[in-house]
Amino acid sequence: MSTVTVNGRVETLPDDPEALLVDVIRDKMHLTGTKLVCGAGVCGACTVLLDGVPVVSCLMPAKTVAGRKITTVEGIGGAKLHPIQKAFMALDALQCGFCTPGFVVEAVAFHDGWRKAKGTAVPSREEIGAALSGHLCRCGAYDNILRAVAEACSGRFDGGETVPPRVEARDKVTGTAKYTVDIHHDGQLEGLIVRSHIAHGRIVALDLAPARAMPGVMAAISLLGDDSTVRYVGEPIAAIAAKDRKTAHEAAASIGIKCEQLPSVVGLDAARKPGAAVVFEKSNRKKAGNVSEGSPAPAPWKQNVRGPSAAFSHKAKKVRSAIAAAAETNDPLLVEGVFRTAGQSHSCLEPHVTVARFDGDRLTLHVSTQAVFHLMELIAKRYKLGRDKVRVIADHVGGGFGSKGSLGIDTIAAIELAREAKAPVRVALDRHEELSVTGHRPGTEIEIALLPSREGNLKALSLTAYSDNGAAINSTIAALARLIYPAEAKELIDFDVISNLPPGAPFRGPGGPPMAFALEQAVDEAALRMQIDPITLRKRWDTDPNRQRLYDWAAGLEVWRNAKGATAETGRHRRGVGVATGYWLYLWQPGSKVELAIKGGRLVASTAIQDIGTGSRTVIANTVAHEFGLEPSEVEVRIGDSNLIEGPGSGGSRTTASVVPPALLAIEKLKGAIEKNARRKPAPGSNAPWRELIAASPDISVSAVRPEDSRPTFPGVRSPLKEAGFMGTIFGWMMRRFSNLAIGAGVPSSVQVIEVEVDTWLGHVRVLSVHTGIAVGKLAAPALARSQAAGSVIQGIGYALYEGREVDPAGGDILTAGLEDYRIPGIGDTPNIDVHFDEAGFDHVLGGSVGIGEVATVPTSPAIANAIRNAIGVRAYELPIRPGRLVTILNQRSVA
Repeated sequence: MSTVTVNGRVETLPDDPEALLVDVIRDKMHLTGTKLVCGAGVCGACTVLLDGVPVVSCLMPAKTVAGRKITTVEGIGGAKLHPIQKAFMALDALQCGFCTPGFVVEAVAFHDGWRKAKGTAVPSREEIGAALSGHLCRCGAYDNILRAVAEACSGRFDGGETVPPRVEARDKVTGTAKYTVDIHHDGQLEGLIVRSHIAHGRIVALDLAPARAMPGVMAAISLLGDDSTVRYVGEPIAAIAAKDRKTAHEAAASIGIKCEQLPSVVGLDAARKPGAAVVFEKSNRKKAGNVSEGSPAPAPWKQNVRGPSAAFSHKAKKVRSAIAAAAETNDPLLVEGVFRTAGQSHSCLEPHVTVARFDGDRLTLHVSTQAVFHLMELIAKRYKLGRDKVRVIADHVGGGFGSKGSLGIDTIAAIELAREAKAPVRVALDRHEELSVTGHRPGTEIEIALLPSREGNLKALSLTAYSDNGAAINSTIAALARLIYPAEAKELIDFDVISNLPPGAPFRGPGGPPMAFALEQAVDEAALRMQIDPITLRKRWDTDPNRQRLYDWAAGLEVWRNAKGATAETGRHRRGVGVATGYWLYLWQPGSKVELAIKGGRLVASTAIQDIGTGSRTVIANTVAHEFGLEPSEVEVRIGDSNLIEGPGSGGSRTTASVVPPALLAIEKLKGAIEKNARRKPAPGSNAPWRELIAASPDISVSAVRPEDSRPTFPGVRSPLKEAGFMGTIFGWMMRRFSNLAIGAGVPSSVQVIEVEVDTWLGHVRVLSVHTGIAVGKLAAPALARSQAAGSVIQGIGYALYEGREVDPAGGDILTAGLEDYRIPGIGDTPNIDVHFDEAGFDHVLGGSVGIGEVATVPTSPAIANAIRNAIGVRAYELPIRPGRLVTILNQRSVA
């Protein structure tokens, strides 16, 4: 019998020669701070110290550590936090926190070695980046991680405790935060989904008997729809629940599946060809997925193309006439182009995972979800259960980015397997599933024509977008161009292109980044042809007051004032500066509530919201604490449970604007109740009167619902839907009626100025600095808002330069199905990031705060593209702007 010492305790190793160290640590020793993400040694989330040296436990056979010493993140914190942990907490070097334990373990090893060798000298960003290069953070917390490690090494955090800006920070840096994937009940089974290996086919026979007969298999069920048809590789067919994952895999392999293969079409081009095989017959179109936040509006649907959807067009005939005339006369001001973007995977580090347990007729689920309350409603409706019989819990969520906002197949399978097996079941998708079938930002093809008038105004804009949705519909790309840059006439047309690929899903500002990639480059090109400063032109064409202030800020930046043109740059490495604008809708969720209570002399705030790394807990704690003159740590925040009072989902940047107003109303109610019940007033001159009143108060509970906004008083602030006239009013009504989302007055906005360096020999682009100006009203949690802004930039850099789903055009397999193949930004890709917040413009919102997550990523890719054009005189029309593509363009233009 072999043993290993883990965190100072002797543990027995299993006899299984195939057991991996990560599984032993998590499943046998229940040290769940160590996370399994990639399974390939790429992401670093499973890092532990082996005899003081960082190693990835997902690749290490457990038998190889016999007789050695292991330290996990739980063994680092203990009673006294390490300086690295304190630095991560103080500087908010985390967001969702799923990757944080791995970063902490690696950073501790670097810190201790550095301090031993170099004392309190400060390591450079490059030295820290090299040390942490084996770690990935999908939230993009790298900028603060670099700062935290540098300041810890300087000795700043050698002393006592620190006060973190994020209320749950300590749990995340010590590995005690529990995510759904960490939940384990007695008798819990492992669930596995059996998926299609072909892109299109009809299942004519499904034999589950061999799987059910295997020892250790407790349930085997069909997941086929009523037409028994699979429409993409990876579509669910069946599910297994077994004593462990190995047994579940063996059982899955034994299932008898007979399939009649049907003709398939893979991707945008194949699906649009005349005579292409049809993915959804008319009777089955409701089975298509949804790539946007709202419900689909009616649109024509012919074969695999749904559209045109052109409700936001304005004087379309005038657009066609003006552009045709300009083209015929070779008008030099006419800007035309076709822009293409690749699909972008959400790549959440915590996978889609559900743990389902029945207790009699009551169903309790732990789910990695962006909407605990809405998910409870969907489950109750689907399974015809009372809402009081369904409870959804999400204590911590390891990222979502739009992919976890609905009822997923992991949840359906877990529920049905648990009911069949009469035991708790966990269904956790693996990394291949996560990167292939859980949704993605659809790729696009965008045709644009932009025509300025001789007087310098925007005369006509034509934008036609084809969205490569896979087995899904409801893209909104071209329509978003109606709400920025007012023009004499606009023709905006959206098409959904459906094919035998996994369905897309909403992803951080659905439709916004691809629209901006095309439109912002066209505006930039117009500025070049009109020989006008690109910011000056935007300021002329764009009347929004929030962005007007941001343009003034951007124009004053030193990097912009000193920018040179492409003709001034020579040599192999050339630098350029670009600008771009982005916006998102100000959304809030009607019916959102906050409960405030005093329980045993402590202030408690509750709502059925969830924290996916965006800081929901902290926003609530800060709001309540500020009004009572307390510290945020004195407010107990209860979230992540559908049994609490109704709360909003975490999507579309709606959460802050949905919870702060009812929290403020509840605060006023509670203050009145406290004063009414107070037996005596605070001592004269008390510097904490509410603390004294709360401590002496009997238990009280009040709640408030999110109110309507007041009328805006700030000049020029109005609903962006007014730009779309009557159709904008209809769209707003539909969003509220069918998606329970209100679109408020005022436009969350961002202007980014980015500097890049281009290697003209190898085509490599390095982002040097990013200046991001953001107008989202008052900041409910300033440090966390900056973290969100910086993380949004990092995801935008990934979209611009690295990320793209690769597909087998013949068979429909997703080829980028591992983090070793699907490249997301790493810490070494992090530029210097300067964040500027303009806090005006939303005084009509109670509390003055709106969301930041979407708008902050929209302009990044076009700003990078415009910077590349400024550096080398070549415009990139396709994302990602990988070296091979850029070298090809350079060679064609003979620039290099």
